Amino acid sequence: MKKKYFGTDGIRGRVGDSPVTADFMLRLGRAAGKVLAGGDSRSVVIGKDTRISGYMFESALEAGLAAAGANVALLGPMPTPGVAYLTRTLHACAGIVISASHNPFYDNGIKFFSAEGEKLPDEVERAIEAELDKPFSTVSSEKMGKAVRIEDSAGRYIEFCKGTIPFEITLHGLKIVVDCANGATYRVAPAVLEELGAEVISIGADPDGLNINSNCGSTYPEFLSQAVLEHNADLGIALDGDGDRVIMVDASGEIVNGDELLYIIATARQDLGLLQGGVVGTVMSNFGMELALQKRNIPFTRAPVGDRHVHRVLVKNGWTLGGEASGHLLFLDRTSTGDGIVSALQVLEVLVSSGKTLAELTSDIQKMPQTMINVPIKKQVVDLDGSAAVTAAVKSVEDELGNSGRVILRPSGTEPLIRVTLEGVDEAQVNQLANQLADVVRTEFAS
Repeated sequence: MKKKYFGTDGIRGRVGDSPVTADFMLRLGRAAGKVLAGGDSRSVVIGKDTRISGYMFESALEAGLAAAGANVALLGPMPTPGVAYLTRTLHACAGIVISASHNPFYDNGIKFFSAEGEKLPDEVERAIEAELDKPFSTVSSEKMGKAVRIEDSAGRYIEFCKGTIPFEITLHGLKIVVDCANGATYRVAPAVLEELGAEVISIGADPDGLNINSNCGSTYPEFLSQAVLEHNADLGIALDGDGDRVIMVDASGEIVNGDELLYIIATARQDLGLLQGGVVGTVMSNFGMELALQKRNIPFTRAPVGDRHVHRVLVKNGWTLGGEASGHLLFLDRTSTGDGIVSALQVLEVLVSSGKTLAELTSDIQKMPQTMINVPIKKQVVDLDGSAAVTAAVKSVEDELGNSGRVILRPSGTEPLIRVTLEGVDEAQVNQLANQLADVVRTEFAS
């Protein structure tokens, strides 16, 4: 059964447009309280990023949860993975993040975590949707939930992050630029790196509620590249608005994406005999990474786009390492969900232990030219397979690429976009064909 509200990563949309409204969040809080708390006296944890609308939605969710009889623990601004961690350590029955991740400030959304700090399975999301369709009700006054604010939430999460690498690893002597995307990591990310001994230059660390992800962070790494060169830094770390993604930059300003970061860690763990199985990527993972892993005899498999799909395949295979080119990486032997700060620390551990630079650690990967064009569309749900023109255009492009490339055409699960992606050997050909296919998609769905 198709879900009505939940998408690839929770519920997301433009603030003020259904379902991202205050009244919906009130009802969502009650529904989530009924399904996830179920009369349990344990709390539901709520964290948020720095969007101005977070204040409104935090209050609405708190009221809805209290109406269902659930207690609430408020964390304030906190990276998504920090909410997952604190959900576990506070023994809460669930965690809620108010965030639209890498989207602009005028979007917002809700992500849920189970008591184990993992994304909710489909059946639980469907149960919440079923509860949403019921009339709003409030428990009797003596059963209403209470709310408390966790004052030391940032400190707890900082200590957790530092604990994901060996105690003897120090970052002394490293100059690191960290771009916090004016988002949820603006305090904790610099603190983690400084406490581990690095000289830290913070950028994108002055949120005003409106500038989250604006020309900064992991979706705009050029800003970080420029800062690394200006400060003559050893490397740079770019996080996204809610802190679950990371992109890095080497000393020469070259961008190191999620595929390359996965390769660095997988090969380092293989050398130490610590790699559990293989690596899970997605259909978007660059074929060059797959070939590089193949040369090292490291198994590789692809999942659909989305960290929850990567997580599912990792658990099924009994592996621990996977992720996306976007920088959403999973280390299931370190934490339960994607964590930009923890991911960066795993790379820094390899860098310090090996004595190599980021550029040296990625020298074995020859990425294939890949072009992605985002085509805005009027509505979130479209039937790509139902368009004869798009089907014919895809076949024409595939025929021209032959066995030396591939086409990936998919609607975004988080924004009203169709992502047109091509990969091949010849960069000029890839760019030309990507634009050609995007024009057809635009004609069919953007008008």
